Amino acid sequence: MTAFSVQLPDGAAEPEGLLDAVRDYERALMANDLEALDRLFAPGESTLRGDAGGILVGHATISAFRKGRGGAPRRELMTVFVHPIDADAAMVVAVTAPLTGGRGQQTQLWRRDAEGAWRVDVAHVSLPTPAVNGTIWRIVGTPLVRGRDTAELASQTVAVKDLFDVAGFAMGAGVPTFLAESTPATRNADAVEALLATGASITGIAQTDEFAYSIAGRNPHYGTPPNGAVVGALPGGSSSGPASAVALGQASIGLGTDTGGSLRVPASYQGLWGLRTTHGAVDARGLLPLAPSFDTVGWLTREAWTMRAAATASLDLAQQVLPVPARYALSAALNAHAEAGVRDAFDDAVTRLCDAGLLDDVVDVDFGDIDALVETFRTVQAAEAWAVHGDWITAHPGALGADIGARFAWASTITTEAEAAARVALAAARLDLEAVLDGRTLLLPAASSVAPPTTADAAAVERTRAGTLRLTCIAGLTGRPGLSVPVMTVDGAPVGLCIVGPRFGDIGTIVAGAKFHTALVQPA
Repeated sequence: MTAFSVQLPDGAAEPEGLLDAVRDYERALMANDLEALDRLFAPGESTLRGDAGGILVGHATISAFRKGRGGAPRRELMTVFVHPIDADAAMVVAVTAPLTGGRGQQTQLWRRDAEGAWRVDVAHVSLPTPAVNGTIWRIVGTPLVRGRDTAELASQTVAVKDLFDVAGFAMGAGVPTFLAESTPATRNADAVEALLATGASITGIAQTDEFAYSIAGRNPHYGTPPNGAVVGALPGGSSSGPASAVALGQASIGLGTDTGGSLRVPASYQGLWGLRTTHGAVDARGLLPLAPSFDTVGWLTREAWTMRAAATASLDLAQQVLPVPARYALSAALNAHAEAGVRDAFDDAVTRLCDAGLLDDVVDVDFGDIDALVETFRTVQAAEAWAVHGDWITAHPGALGADIGARFAWASTITTEAEAAARVALAAARLDLEAVLDGRTLLLPAASSVAPPTTADAAAVERTRAGTLRLTCIAGLTGRPGLSVPVMTVDGAPVGLCIVGPRFGDIGTIVAGAKFHTALVQPA
């Protein structure tokens, strides 16, 4: 560690042992010595750590965050300002020089405990703001592409998931090797063009999970985008980059896709509106497919009116069913796959909506063997994903990370006979599900849990994924729209209430969601 200067107020004495503790902390931080860092932070539930991403509360939460981040950015201490409060407490403000350039600051409240050890009670870290956060964005501009001179969406900015053609730019699909071989698109994808034509401008192309074959939000090549609502949590995928961009205020609309929950899950995890449109309602030309039988285009926004504006600009309004019939269905058997806290929050929301007179006609339905439905969905999805990407993956061994690589490896084992049987089961499932719903709109949690921590291991993430797919697959199997509405929380973390409306009832579903939001979040 290089020497740093120390400054104290005139006449103030340096608290005994404090600077030794500051040096110990800096050495531990640069070595990523988690045991030492835990020892230097005060124990208990009142310890605080904050940065641009938000506040972490409690020693255990801060410790988990450190384990998940994989080490702090390299830096040198330049100047340490010490303002003693009393003999056993002091405010320390350190000016830091990150090796990547610029200057940062670290403010800490240190206290001496009963054993005489100095520990951090409260800390706040400020780093130089990067021009571009590479975990969120692949490329950005000011703007990257300007919208047409029209009024409808003239004030809106768009984060485009890196699966859509944007004229003049190559597509990466979350895989650097794929990006290296891609050539710039000669025209915009239809979903991109629809937003540009009504005035929205593209801020940039945002990151996605590899080939969009995930709902976690991790990318082994570009990193994990931050969750804009829960510090140290996964953002949700595969529309992870657009979701984080919208949640953090870097764009007002995220243009994404949803095959098995890739808009609804990140919306749920980050407290956003997320719409999976009716299958086929938005033209998929210029979109790199994953599983065409389930792939849909949709959006992420912070407000209902922005979602409705994006949908109105992009959908064929002549196809839309307006209004959506006010007949609703719940499924206790389906909701059982969500965690207890999510079920409790959902039940409370439904009770409040009933009390508000918004759910007069609601019944409980049973979809039968949920595991069989999920297996049908997964088999058809995997067979199609391998048909789309299998040749490229075979020709590029090692190009994918372990998790998605394993998923594609399993997809490659599906036989023609297994795929054919799953397609027969899919056709039957669509008829059966619609018969059970009988024209009703289904209400259910948008995800089985709140956002898992970034420290969650692969097995834990897979368990969460399995539970969530049991909820999200119903919209995929029926081709219905699914809207995650940000109206629920579990221990302070957001979780969405999902409205699965009738086919081509996309805008009506948004209208229903806005009514629910007003009743649950903005009561008169």
